[in-house]
Amino acid sequence: MKYHNEKKNVDGHTFDSKAEARRYEKLSLMEKSGAIRDLRLQPEYELIPRFKKGNRTFRRTVYIADFEYKEGNRTIVEDVKGVKTDVYKLKKKMFEYKYPELTIKEVTK
Repeated sequence: MKYHNEKKNVDGHTFDSKAEARRYEKLSLMEKSGAIRDLRLQPEYELIPRFKKGNRTFRRTVYIADFEYKEGNRTIVEDVKGVKTDVYKLKKKMFEYKYPELTIKEVTK
């Protein structure tokens, strides 16, 4: 359990926190009403590809958002946040650099 969050299951999906599950329920209703479309859970964005340096192979580095959906012509990448860790801040910065056409929307708990 990370940061004292309780995992929660909704519609066959396991979420890392109650807040993330509540946000999914809201987004799911918004999708059903037509306000948003193409809701995706846990979309991955590659930040650094797998690479070799000498004899060592480095795994790729990814940012995994909580949700992605379309709102009109815009793609929204969403993360439900309680604690902004240093790793999250660094990955967000790398994401903003690599994907300038996208922005992470942070939803607070």
